[in-house]
Amino acid sequence: MTEEKIARINELYKKSKAEGLTEEEAKEQHALRQEYLDSVRKNLRSQLNNIDVKEADGTIVNLGEKYGKKHE
Repeated sequence: MTEEKIARINELYKKSKAEGLTEEEAKEQHALRQEYLDSVRKNLRSQLNNIDVKEADGTIVNLGEKYGKKHE
C-alpha cells in the first residue's frame, strides 16, 4: 500500500469526523481500508511463513511449510 493511499485514508477519516462523507467517499474509504487490511494480513502471513521453530526432539520446522503455504 502506498503512502498516498494511507494519507487518503487518514484524510477521509478526518473529514468523516468533521463534516461527514458523501456516499461516494464512504465507498472509497471502505475500499481503501479493505486494501490496507489485506496488505497487513499478507505481510503478517509472509512473516509467519518464514519462522523456524526448534521442536523438543531437536528438529527444526518451518511454520510456512507446516501451516502457512495453503493460504496463498
